[in-house]
Amino acid sequence: MTYRDVASKSVLIWAGTAVGARMPVAMAPLALVFLVRERPGGYTLGAALAAAYVIGEIIGAPLLGMRLDPARGRRQLAVGLSGGAVGFAGLGALPGAPSGVLGVCAFVAGFTPGAVTGGLRTLLTSLVPERAVAQALSTESMLMSGVWAVSPVAVAGLALGVAPRTPLLLAAALMASSVAGLWLLPARWDEEKHAADSGASPAFRVLIRAWPVYVTGAASLTLLGLAELTLPALLEQRGIGVGWTGPMLAGMAVAAGLGAFLYGLRAWPGRLRTRSVVLMGGMSAFVALAALIPGAAGIAVALALAGMLQSGALITRNLSLREAVPPGAAAAGYSVMYAAAGAGYAATGSLAGGLLQVVAPSTAVLAGVALGLLLTALGWWGEVRGEARAGVSRTADGGLGARAEGAPVAGGGDAQRRL
Repeated sequence: MTYRDVASKSVLIWAGTAVGARMPVAMAPLALVFLVRERPGGYTLGAALAAAYVIGEIIGAPLLGMRLDPARGRRQLAVGLSGGAVGFAGLGALPGAPSGVLGVCAFVAGFTPGAVTGGLRTLLTSLVPERAVAQALSTESMLMSGVWAVSPVAVAGLALGVAPRTPLLLAAALMASSVAGLWLLPARWDEEKHAADSGASPAFRVLIRAWPVYVTGAASLTLLGLAELTLPALLEQRGIGVGWTGPMLAGMAVAAGLGAFLYGLRAWPGRLRTRSVVLMGGMSAFVALAALIPGAAGIAVALALAGMLQSGALITRNLSLREAVPPGAAAAGYSVMYAAAGAGYAATGSLAGGLLQVVAPSTAVLAGVALGLLLTALGWWGEVRGEARAGVSRTADGGLGARAEGAPVAGGGDAQRRL
């Protein structure tokens, strides 16, 4: 289990395709703000357009993800990416259009490629040996950390140095290029047809079997999102220049990539759910420290360590999800997790805004830490309860109701058991 198993031409092509598909997503919210900020009420309109985009993602990810067919995956992803490219192109080509028209374009740009994240992740895991799935997911996390670190800088530079519409036109071009990359990859990601999966829809299996995984995954994004959104106010509270917000968040993104790399270097002991709880607990502790430490250096270090642990927590959640749903429903499962994370992040924005009206920024962060720990505990309880029920089913049907408890978990070592 090393990164050598991931180093292949097909994975390299996948990486280029994934960057083209995901960088527009990272660019979109800030690019929408820059697009209309010079209009009357521009910042308010920009926030509304960003909200329309995120709502499109939240709706599109589960709705389209549950309809992904492994046998026609490439074609469906290409249609979604093409629609997203059209939405971004419309925003870039019509910057002076009425706000309603821009809102529709933003919604389309978020909605149509909603299932792409889940589909590309499933395609990636099909390109590597089973023993290297953890390393593949770590590679994806590193790649996305780099995308999220570069995107804000690119948007600000292009919008201010060239034209406000330029980032959105670039997003359209990148998403269109990812469609071309898809045709260099396999047309499908699941060569087996599992007869057992045909009796129930992926939606039913995803929602019933995997809800604890979504809760814990959303908890990590909610906690990190609250820290990010309250950081400018927290720095002001400590008497630190708000200009440090960007470098601190960039450092957190880089640290997240490093954490993903370290996670994939070896097989870690313990069950996936146990690792997830440990990582979430550590992340919560560092975010709490960031809220309490008075100095800029200490806050930066605490946020970097939180980001490092958060990437590991998300990888454990993706591995757990892969074990919790049937193979044919993996793409749908990843899409629903993406939607859950997006919904959690959107709710975080509202929570942060409300809390900052009545409490100090540090108190708001600590409240978010408490919420994150509560959601983590709920997810852990749900996984334990689900395993207990699976054990009862296994006993009742003579061992045919669930996978063998001694089956190894991808990336988790032979001693690890299914969640």
